[in-house]
Amino acid sequence: MSLFRRRNTDVGTPREDTPNRDTPGRSGLVGSRRHWSELMGGRTQVSEPGGRQSVAELPGYPPGEAPASGHLPSAGLRRLFRWRRHEAGVAVHIPTGGVLADPLNLPPYELDVVRAVRGLIPGPRIVAFINPKGGVHKTTAAVLTAATFGTLRGPGVLAWDDNELRGTLGLRSGTARHGRTIKHLLLDLPELEATGGPYPEDLDAYLRHQDDGVFDVLAADEDPKIGRLLTADIVSRLTSAVLRSHPLVLVDTGNNVDSDNWRTIVARADQLVVVTLPREDAAFAADWMLEVLVEDGLEHKVADAITIFSTPTPNVDPELLADLTEHFTSRTRAVVRTPYDPALEQGGRIEYAALRPETRDAWVHVAALIAQGL
Repeated sequence: MSLFRRRNTDVGTPREDTPNRDTPGRSGLVGSRRHWSELMGGRTQVSEPGGRQSVAELPGYPPGEAPASGHLPSAGLRRLFRWRRHEAGVAVHIPTGGVLADPLNLPPYELDVVRAVRGLIPGPRIVAFINPKGGVHKTTAAVLTAATFGTLRGPGVLAWDDNELRGTLGLRSGTARHGRTIKHLLLDLPELEATGGPYPEDLDAYLRHQDDGVFDVLAADEDPKIGRLLTADIVSRLTSAVLRSHPLVLVDTGNNVDSDNWRTIVARADQLVVVTLPREDAAFAADWMLEVLVEDGLEHKVADAITIFSTPTPNVDPELLADLTEHFTSRTRAVVRTPYDPALEQGGRIEYAALRPETRDAWVHVAALIAQGL
């Protein structure tokens, strides 16, 4: 049974995996500590009051106002949080059967969704793709969003692999005229800053330009010790540097939500993009991460985030997807599903031109949603 699915008849004795009880955190989180610890480290405290309620029966609580303990739902529902948006987000259904917004084969007139992607961005902006669980297509999402913006807007788009442990964005995005990575930029950063830089022409030596999608890449390094260098100060300086030359920076984040690296990027981000799969474990991790952000006082960023359900296989459980969609629309401003594409299934180099037109069309709709939040 789905961890997210409504259960109107959830009554009786607690499950055997019911956690030891503590007071709820600021969010009023209720869930199984064993599952929290196994999946994500159990950062948030949990509690188990006596009564049981279904999702449909749960009252809404404004942020920062904790209900009495007797009104909290039970751990039997496993993944319930008190915090919700004041207004539910929208489930975006990408239209099919009409004219495609395919950046490589656009009609002679400008579609509204294309106009949204090409619209004015008021100053440099950072978009962070987040989920602490690996293998949920964050890198795929970052590459395809960068390719979409780059193709429709032209130069000035950067995809930054900010994973401190062997990120693969540099490999998956394709061509490279050199092997320099973020490590080389870090080592040279003090010298570049001493002359007032780094200037755009300086950064060019560290970036990999992608003709297939018209964007640049700042690749991660394979050295596992690089994460130690990515302090809050260093990441802030890097962010300021790349924004000089690229008004739109798309960051593929790592998996450690407690690292200075991750937290600095999320704090600086103008738009958060939650990337997950239509699977319970991936959605569980994403939901936990959103709760961490709310507890850290970033509920406004969560409320303005968008959620992408990437489809890794041709077959998806429609009932589970509907449940997950409903859940994440209560947390983020929009939820959208991107289609399965066999060109992405193997996890190799992403060739933008080799994707199905329907796939490129879908990512234009994703880019339009992101642009609305910038």
